[in-house]
Amino acid sequence: MHLKRILPIMFLFTTLVQAQEDPYLWLEEVEDKKALEWVTQQNKQTFDLFEKEATFSSVFHESLAIYNADDRIIAPNFRGDYFYNFIQDKQHVRGVWRRAAKEAYGKDSIDWEILIDLDKLSDEENEKWVFKGASALYPDYNKCLIFLSPGGTDATVVREFDVQSKSFLADGFQLPISKGSASWMDKDHLLLSRDFGPNTMTASGYPREVRIWKRGTDVSTAQLVYQIPSDYMSVSANKDLKKKVARTYIYAYKNFYEKETLLLNADGSTTKLSVPKDATVYEATEGQAIILLKSDWKIQGNVYQQGAVLTIDLEDLVAGKYILQELFVPKAKMSLSGLETSKSRIVLTILNNIVSELYVYEFKEGAWRSQKIAAPSMGTISAMVPDDDYDTFYFYYTNFLERSKLYKADALSLQYELVKGLDNHFDTENLLVEQKEIASKDGTLIPYFVVRRKDLVYDGKNPTLLYAYGGFEVSLEPSYSGINGTSWLDKGGVYVLANIRGGGEFGPKWHQAGLKSNRQKVYDDFHAVAQDLIDTKITSSAHLGIRGGSNGGLLMGVAFTQRPDLYNAVVCQVPLLDMKRYNKLLAGASWMGEYGNPDIAEEWAYIKKYSPYQNIKKAQKYPEVLFTTSTKDDRVHPGHARKMVAKMQDMGYKVFYYENMEGGHGGASTNDQYARSAALVYSYLWSKLK
Repeated sequence: MHLKRILPIMFLFTTLVQAQEDPYLWLEEVEDKKALEWVTQQNKQTFDLFEKEATFSSVFHESLAIYNADDRIIAPNFRGDYFYNFIQDKQHVRGVWRRAAKEAYGKDSIDWEILIDLDKLSDEENEKWVFKGASALYPDYNKCLIFLSPGGTDATVVREFDVQSKSFLADGFQLPISKGSASWMDKDHLLLSRDFGPNTMTASGYPREVRIWKRGTDVSTAQLVYQIPSDYMSVSANKDLKKKVARTYIYAYKNFYEKETLLLNADGSTTKLSVPKDATVYEATEGQAIILLKSDWKIQGNVYQQGAVLTIDLEDLVAGKYILQELFVPKAKMSLSGLETSKSRIVLTILNNIVSELYVYEFKEGAWRSQKIAAPSMGTISAMVPDDDYDTFYFYYTNFLERSKLYKADALSLQYELVKGLDNHFDTENLLVEQKEIASKDGTLIPYFVVRRKDLVYDGKNPTLLYAYGGFEVSLEPSYSGINGTSWLDKGGVYVLANIRGGGEFGPKWHQAGLKSNRQKVYDDFHAVAQDLIDTKITSSAHLGIRGGSNGGLLMGVAFTQRPDLYNAVVCQVPLLDMKRYNKLLAGASWMGEYGNPDIAEEWAYIKKYSPYQNIKKAQKYPEVLFTTSTKDDRVHPGHARKMVAKMQDMGYKVFYYENMEGGHGGASTNDQYARSAALVYSYLWSKLK
């Protein structure tokens, strides 16, 4: 038989086999008519039920008022003589990008100059634009690259914008929709890593090429300067034009945790920096490189500890001269949370048993010396240096019961002052926060926070919401949520935040303890916290609900399929659930460093033991789960949630489903959509747990 006649038959056979193995594959067709009809029907059924709940209306209006409130902290995003801000409120549903004179910063009354009105632009172009940021050209910042997303996707279009004329340049740089990056190399050249056509994207759906695009030329002729293999995750490049010697850095990611860092030379060649493959390198002060270690580094007879921060002269690093200085070496239960550089200092935010501490480092007498700033304690601090030509920096402080405050600090004197604080949205007088810990299945102590009423009765009847994430070295720290406060705590609920393995709370080791074949430890940690809440009679399984999104959505799926006896409500948002096919859907292949490769038999052997979609069984006492996702999520495929719901319904289970038609991986694009989502979630939780 002729080859051309064989291929269609083979394709049909493959399709039939897949359909036989998984009858719900058609729900992976995101905007297929049949799939969208199914989504519409599910949405209607869910809202027809929960919109009748009294809680829905109250939470919606309370949440919308919080999202649209005028009392906000404006970040010190200084660029030249101005500071810039993006805001969404009642008058600007999709938002406005605006600026004001620098000297007006911190004042109660600010004369704003609107640069881009997203509502107007969306109406004119019949597209639901979501603002994804702006990159201004140093030194005058009059030319900007504006990143816009249709409906909230990670993929964006890029347009050059002139600030003075407040208009997009018809003959300026413009790029069609793609995942990737675009940044200034100089006023007439851009560094691009985007979709350039066939074979220019990786299996993960990210760019595999870095190109230099010259103004006035067709983007297809942009000069290729670096390319990665198609089985790598992604590549990007950037150049800090403020540096006296402005170097171009290329970052080639094999996966989330392994990458190569290179310098692009003037002749177009590249120089690879010889550091551990899981280390992060970037330039701080002039000519100095900072290296963040994710594993121990043995070099020239020395051993540098996992989680440490090192500095080195960049030219020495290029030459292979490892004259390294230790900036920060973590102790037990400590990890790096944030790093900023000012003119002459380095500012580190350190997590110490999951609460923030702020330090300023000075290089003195041949070594780094630190001083601790007497910043507010028992909460979360995030610092930022808006202009590294000065030693002024700002930091935010918050905790579970205190709304964010912004402080201005001096890195030389270590003094700081309050710029702005905000009133709480809910009464915290009768609330307190406890930090507890419980031994997991293997004996490891797992910390968790409990936010509760001071007069809590330990009778097992308290509605309790447990939240966790457990992946990608993401640290969950104490933070204020007006929505959770008004919708849950203020109504008598208990809130619990679990710091399970897979996160970064105690550094890289805490994350790596839950990778690949060790993944079950993450889920054992979560089960242990839930069981402890029940054993101590804070709550009981009838009153315990859980919530998580993305990787946390996977956690939710595992939690209720492995231990359905523990939970009575599950909010599973933008989740991964089909771990057999996750690496074939959108950005899924980029996460194989976290979960493993299901196409390798040895790795599927441990993945299949917890994969929720494969482990749903008939005739079980599962809780009635609420699944939510977004049609425009181009990171975690909505097919995960869709297929799980369809499969469970066909098995006879009652579940609830809501898919927002826009919003991307965040699930919503406007304040109204966020408020509506909150109303759905909390009305569901109260209906199950009160």
